[in-house]
Amino acid sequence: MRNLRNKQDLTQKDCADRLGISPSYLNQIENNQRPLTAAVILALVEEFKADISKFTVDDSNRKLSDLREILVDPVFNGTTPSLQELKIATSNTPEFTAAFLALHNAYQSTQDQLAKLDGLLQGEESVLKSQPYEEVRDFFHYENNYIDALDRAGEDFSIKLDLSHDAQAKLVAHLRDHHNITVQRSDTLAAHQLRRTEGKVLYLNRNLPEPTGNFQLLQQIAFLELGDVMDAILDAAQFKSTESHEIARLGLGNYFAGAAQMPYGAFLHAAQEFRHDLELMADRFGASLEQIAHRLSTMQRVGDKGVPFFFLRVDRSGTITKRHSAAQLQFARFGGACPLWNVHQAFERPGDFVRQLAITPDNEKYFCVARTITKRTPGYHTSIRRYSIGLGCNIAHAKSVVYADELNLENTDSYDPIGISCRICERTGCLHRSVPPIGKTLRIDPSKRSVVPFSFDNE
Repeated sequence: MRNLRNKQDLTQKDCADRLGISPSYLNQIENNQRPLTAAVILALVEEFKADISKFTVDDSNRKLSDLREILVDPVFNGTTPSLQELKIATSNTPEFTAAFLALHNAYQSTQDQLAKLDGLLQGEESVLKSQPYEEVRDFFHYENNYIDALDRAGEDFSIKLDLSHDAQAKLVAHLRDHHNITVQRSDTLAAHQLRRTEGKVLYLNRNLPEPTGNFQLLQQIAFLELGDVMDAILDAAQFKSTESHEIARLGLGNYFAGAAQMPYGAFLHAAQEFRHDLELMADRFGASLEQIAHRLSTMQRVGDKGVPFFFLRVDRSGTITKRHSAAQLQFARFGGACPLWNVHQAFERPGDFVRQLAITPDNEKYFCVARTITKRTPGYHTSIRRYSIGLGCNIAHAKSVVYADELNLENTDSYDPIGISCRICERTGCLHRSVPPIGKTLRIDPSKRSVVPFSFDNE
């Protein structure tokens, strides 16, 4: 509220007059002493054309999670602000919190550069460069995993071409008629290549499933027709490097493709009709289970929101290869994810939907469903890629998800205690702990031995 008023260059009195409230009431709102009422929110929309999603607690919760996560970095050794202090920081000083997070990102970037230099001095041929990908993930993360301009463009495109049936034929015809591009199925592309454009010919890997082929065609259309829209989004994002900029462009192309393949209005209606049954929705939209689950995590259009899901994909080593969240739950950036999550257990039951009720250290409860997926290219010598995808939401939304049927949501004993990562999880007695939590005093007693060879103060 304070930021909005300052951007309008208004005094508290002028702003209060426009909203129809007293200056003292506005002052209390700006200092988190009074909540926003429905009347004030409506006045904000009418007077300032404000996006009311900016006034939810989601952004503060995200920043709070990010703060807790980066404070496990060894550079902050000995600095352990309480949870209440961090909540005050994120709520009362959001711009300062954002600047602090940006500062740490800059520090991480410097460390990456030093690691690269050290590798070069030691004669190493390659050094892992993850920072651009992290920056792009953060961009989508703070956009609540929803890009309105591209989402609406994808929906309009889908309706215009009526992609609800014979989608691939219509996309091929569109590329031919509007861009003079011929689409050819090719068996000469390498197994890892999905498509390649040479001149006015787009070669599509012959072995691609139809949903994947459609997705690739839509992505190509995005680059051909929505360059100006994507440029505006990228310019506003102010990425730090050319690499981040171009990675984000690919991500925006992917976003348009998903929005066109699964248009918002029809998809939201189907999600409610089928109670988020992934298989029924995949059949309705001619998409893969992964595409459906990913799309469900983006249904955050202002005024017409779906269930705020989180979505992740994990490989067999436990590495998170995709992560998107419209929910409060966040994912670890440093170290591995909690082994108690059902996304790991799903590998033990391939093809089954593995359900889980989970509770995080902050006592938030979630419902999660996970399932393995397999991707492979024909041929005896080609490798098989297996992943586990996870989809989840706050327990308040569980009854609208078919997979939660028959579960006792009220029984606290039914909830598995999961965390984000061991370094910021303060649970005692966890048999799966790999490292102690940062900032805790360890107790080592040679006369005792437990599964975990240490205990720690939890005060």
